[in-house]
Amino acid sequence: MTEEGLAQYERIAIDIASRIAEGKINEGQKLSGRTQLSSEYRVSPETIRKAVALLSDMRVVRVKEKSGVTVVSADSARRYLELSRGRGSRRELYDRLQKYLYSYEEAGRKLRDVCRELIEAEQNPLPSEQSFPKFEVTVSEGSPRIGQTIGELRLWQATGATVIAIKRNKNMIISPGPYAELYAGDVIIFVGDKDGALALDRYINRADEA
Repeated sequence: MTEEGLAQYERIAIDIASRIAEGKINEGQKLSGRTQLSSEYRVSPETIRKAVALLSDMRVVRVKEKSGVTVVSADSARRYLELSRGRGSRRELYDRLQKYLYSYEEAGRKLRDVCRELIEAEQNPLPSEQSFPKFEVTVSEGSPRIGQTIGELRLWQATGATVIAIKRNKNMIISPGPYAELYAGDVIIFVGDKDGALALDRYINRADEA
């Protein structure tokens, strides 16, 4: 079981529960006082209090004023350890999700920057620069694709066209994300070839022919 990312008092609670589950501390036995446990684990008494509170909530130990902390159940200690394992797994999944979301957002930002530069280069080409083939397809009023998102349509897989922008009235949506919906009258701007333009037009406006 990995304990990376857990709070210090959580790690201490797991250690104490492990000792109880393994029989190193017996049921009915009293734990050392907070001061002694603080010295043993080299933490503050408050950290020990939080660790003991976790174990008390799971009925691993019983806390009584003036009587101290008594071990109640080794079975409860084992259940606590199982729950801690699951919690650790969820924490790892959450950390991985955060990492991948950051990577996705970073890739999206870079893609938008490249598309913006590409469009600007198309609008203001250098004299010696060969223009990159760019095409447009307008979403017709009767298009069966209206209301669908870029992600749902999977345009590149279906037609080979790489969408770099959507022109909607006077607005230009640069590098539309997967959740961008198509509206009637949208002008899809993409890079590709003439065959790709024909394929995209059929796919968007005449889905039964695609």
